[in-house]
Amino acid sequence: MADLGVLADTAGLQVPDDMTVEVALSVMAGARTGHLLVCDNDGLRTGTVTRVQLAGVREGAAYTDRLRLRDVPGADVPDDVRLTPGALALAR
Repeated sequence: MADLGVLADTAGLQVPDDMTVEVALSVMAGARTGHLLVCDNDGLRTGTVTRVQLAGVREGAAYTDRLRLRDVPGADVPDDVRLTPGALALAR
């Protein structure tokens, strides 16, 4: 899992917004978590996605295996939230 660009944080797992839905679901299963914190290249939190939300997207008619987390509708986060990388950086 070292190549996935996942950062551990006390609030949850931070993942890059260019991660695909399939990889995000795999990360959630491996981490045994129900949500991921989605961040852009600057470390700004752009949203939160849940396992249920991503499973629903995957079942939708518009789904492709190239769909990125940044393109998943419904992830909302306050504009002023910035997460800093946690102590454990698996890779970026």
